[in-house]
Amino acid sequence: MVPQELRYTKSHEWVKVEGDTARVGITDYAQKKLGDVVYVELPDLGKVLKKGDVAATVESVKAAESVYAPVSGEVAEVNEELVSSPGLINQDPYGKGWLFSLKIADEKEIEGLLSPADYEKLIQG
Repeated sequence: MVPQELRYTKSHEWVKVEGDTARVGITDYAQKKLGDVVYVELPDLGKVLKKGDVAATVESVKAAESVYAPVSGEVAEVNEELVSSPGLINQDPYGKGWLFSLKIADEKEIEGLLSPADYEKLIQG
């Protein structure tokens, strides 16, 4: 079951809107597909991203995957804990395993994200 308070992308990012910021991570489905995460490359603070830009990279023992900006905005915060403990993504993908926060540039882009029900349909094929 996917958390109901979040929005999702087809590329398996989750978004938690908190006022004018969007906290971003990868979904439980995505971390399970990746396997044990061993390295995370986070975006620089202040970097301006457009929706769909590569924002971060998550590497596992199996593969390296790009994490895309689900909305346009400026990187307001990054989860520094992941540098030394990338496995937090596997242990708690919706909590301590978050990747970065964006100051949202265009709130209308939130409406284009998948609802929890639509994301469930996507991952169930």
